[in-house]
Amino acid sequence: MTNEMWGQLRQRLQKTVGQNNFKAWIEPIEFRSADDGIAVFHVPTNFLGNYVNQNYADIILHEVRARSPEVRRLKFVVPARTVETEAANTDTVIHRAARQVQNGSALTTAPLDTRFTFDSFVVGKPNELAHAAAKRVAEGGPVTFNPLFLYGGVGLGKTHLMHAIAHELRLRRPELNVLYLSAEQFMYRFVQALRDRKMMDFKEIFRSVDVLMVDDVQFIAGKGSTQEEFFHTFNALVDQNKQIIISGDRAPGEIKDMEERVKSRLQCGLVVDLHPTDYELRLGILQSKVEQQRVNYPGLEVENGVLEFLAHRISTNVRVLEGALTRLFAFASLVGREINMELTQDCLSDVLRASERKITVEEIQRKVSDHYNIRLSDMIGPKRLRSYARPRQVAMYLCKKMTSRSLPEIGRRFGGRDHTTVMHGVKRIEELKVQDGQIAEDLELLRRALEE
Repeated sequence: MTNEMWGQLRQRLQKTVGQNNFKAWIEPIEFRSADDGIAVFHVPTNFLGNYVNQNYADIILHEVRARSPEVRRLKFVVPARTVETEAANTDTVIHRAARQVQNGSALTTAPLDTRFTFDSFVVGKPNELAHAAAKRVAEGGPVTFNPLFLYGGVGLGKTHLMHAIAHELRLRRPELNVLYLSAEQFMYRFVQALRDRKMMDFKEIFRSVDVLMVDDVQFIAGKGSTQEEFFHTFNALVDQNKQIIISGDRAPGEIKDMEERVKSRLQCGLVVDLHPTDYELRLGILQSKVEQQRVNYPGLEVENGVLEFLAHRISTNVRVLEGALTRLFAFASLVGREINMELTQDCLSDVLRASERKITVEEIQRKVSDHYNIRLSDMIGPKRLRSYARPRQVAMYLCKKMTSRSLPEIGRRFGGRDHTTVMHGVKRIEELKVQDGQIAEDLELLRRALEE
């Protein structure tokens, strides 16, 4: 095996693994020697060497043995550097990084959505703590909790709050170096620095920020080297009393494949949950978005009951809710019709079907028994006392209206009752909800609770 052979072999590998993979992982490798059946290659970092060994060693060894059959295995080694050279390089990088920060050229933050501000964030009970904590951090004052960790499911406002903090900090404290990026972008920059042999630049840039904001931190779970670098970056910034703001799709302790030391660090500040939205918050969001839509569609009004209907039916994801409203306005404008219930159901039939939560008979029974403060066994049992019979009929009515179960199936779930008993109960509640305001109110409260 010679350097000339390695040059020829590289050309074949480029075709085999593809241009991008070759540039990222194979190109940085340097052939050094082939003795005693071992081909030795120099690599810039242990991370790159380990990655190549795990993913490309078989391919490389196959190509090497085609030219040098005596080679039995490969070895990837990080070459030793003299202390003087390392110190000189470090000094040069530090001065260069300092100049870049001073000139504002070192940090390229991810794009911020101009719509995601505190003014456009609708506050309700499920998100009021997260909003208050974000506002406190956005003031740019002394660091009181570090990190601030925001977590919750898709479409609950994590990214909105992250962007709002960044916008506010830039407005209040323009002299601060605020870096916002996703965990995926952090990993990409880390791998790129390894590939380009610019790890000192990477470290100095990330350790020079005043505020580091990382979105969707769960992305680095299971990625050992990236987690390690994130951990060291985190520690360096905390030691300098710099603010860190993190978001994730779940609490730090529940992120699978995240190292314990990283979890521990993420939990050492303020951890805040953005709860799923309730009906009132969803309605408030819709009302706010309607005002924004009227700028684009002046004169287009929404009929009473439409927003309430959407807030009830689309309960899992605010993004879906906002998207549905945008589509509704655009559709109404194009066909020249007013936004009423008929148009809404026609235009959003697919969204409404997808958002329909499957409510079970058992769930309805539990909610009704809790609402009327009676035991579940009494409600579905044989007792005919009015205090049990009326809640039983309410539960049957809701089962008929909110599930796809047949009358005989519902009857079986209520202590083996006949389908005619269920039919009678449903008819009785339909009569009472017109005559009795309390029954009508109970039905509405229970329906809301079941649709949350």
